[in-house]
Amino acid sequence: MKKFAIIVAGGSGTRMGSEIPKQFIRICGKPVLMHTITAFNDFDPEAQIILVLPQSQFAFWDELCSKYSFTLQHQIVEGGETRFHSVKNGLSKISENGIVFIHDGVRPLVSNETLARCAETAEKCGNAIPVVSVNESLRKTDGNTNCSVDRSCYFSVQTPQTFQSEQILKAFEQDFDPLFTDDASVAEKAGFKIFMVEGNRENIKITTPVDLILAEAILSGKTK
Repeated sequence: MKKFAIIVAGGSGTRMGSEIPKQFIRICGKPVLMHTITAFNDFDPEAQIILVLPQSQFAFWDELCSKYSFTLQHQIVEGGETRFHSVKNGLSKISENGIVFIHDGVRPLVSNETLARCAETAEKCGNAIPVVSVNESLRKTDGNTNCSVDRSCYFSVQTPQTFQSEQILKAFEQDFDPLFTDDASVAEKAGFKIFMVEGNRENIKITTPVDLILAEAILSGKTK
């Protein structure tokens, strides 16, 4: 099936303590976002890549592509008020049936194996979200009390959250709800059952300086 990758990159550098948005910070010789786009191109060179950016960042991205001679084909779409609206803008560019990956621009370490599991399960079941088990002990708070919980019942959710195009387009016909936490929650509210697949633990979301160090180390190891 035809594959589409909607890569959402609307973050800032606030928690990173950076003057530029985190998706543009350089690791292993080029901006994070270029590594992310490359991951999808490596998985499927025929995939249609739709990059969602704030309009104010278009010119800077063009400058970076020129500076780093980045020529992988992608379409740029203006982001919206929230992530929901940004994804919806990206979905508006899909005009044929296929498999749609919706991915955080600052997750450059998604593996081919994770992408394959997502695509295969979405094609079979309608959707797939990559998850990893929780390694740390968990406690739940309730007012002034807290208690331990069974961590085997919980999973950490990653991206790309992956859907058959008909399913996710229908889900995003809903009005925005502040309770939407990700694309799976949008599909779930529309009545679709969500299916989980194994993610890859190094598929971290780069948010803090520590994440940047980890990503640099992992990418450096891959290129050796």
